[in-house]
Amino acid sequence: MNYLTEKIQKPVPWNLLYADDVALISNNKQEVQDSLEQWRSALESGGLRISRTKTEYMVCNFSLDKSSTTHTELKLDGEILPRVNKFKYLGSVIAEDGTITADITHRTTSGWSKWRELTGVLCDPKMPVRTKGKVYKTAVRPVLLYGSETWASKQTQEHKLHTTEMRMLRWAGGVTLKDKVRNEHIRGSFKVAPITEKLKESRLRWFGHVMRRPEDHAVKKCLSMATLKRGKGRALTTWMSNVQRDMKELGLSTDDAYQRKKWRLKIRKADPA
Repeated sequence: MNYLTEKIQKPVPWNLLYADDVALISNNKQEVQDSLEQWRSALESGGLRISRTKTEYMVCNFSLDKSSTTHTELKLDGEILPRVNKFKYLGSVIAEDGTITADITHRTTSGWSKWRELTGVLCDPKMPVRTKGKVYKTAVRPVLLYGSETWASKQTQEHKLHTTEMRMLRWAGGVTLKDKVRNEHIRGSFKVAPITEKLKESRLRWFGHVMRRPEDHAVKKCLSMATLKRGKGRALTTWMSNVQRDMKELGLSTDDAYQRKKWRLKIRKADPA
């Protein structure tokens, strides 16, 4: 893992702690192994036990040389832990290659699961269309966009969200592609803004929140994280490049983020009234 800013001379392991979900992060295998044993000793001395089957580890290596991590192993009390290429943490799926493809798939699956729970309302022909739209905006769309503030989304991934949303709305409205009804008309009936626009709003809202943090705040330091040098071909899509593109489309600059009311007003993508 790459660490923040040139001010940090010595890499320091990070720990993410939330209830019973503990994530140990470091750029050194031995540091992770030592931290894992310290947690095991501390927890099990108090009567708790770390699950040997649910505890997993993932290795992120974004360099071209993958041989250094091929034979990496972590052990818990002498037992080798399973290595995975992705895992879920606090509802988001984190992948070893740093992409969000698995998370997008998980979001669409979760969105359909919530949609099916509400089919009694969404697919009821006697229910007003605007009421269906409110139910969708309140209970389904937030599931699709959970964690989207930090997505470095590509056009294909945004198109997948768009397709998922339109299938939901068409199904709820009893409209098929054979009816030749335009997406804009369906959105207007349900009073729903495009999900890709809400995704941009979510991303810019978080960016403004981060920019208004103190300069030494850990979250703000992430904006200056070291990244790999650009190789041949097209540059990789990053979260910051998405933010810069979104700001350019809206005619905004970084300085505007410090004016909270103006920023929120400019980035808001309201649903049709």
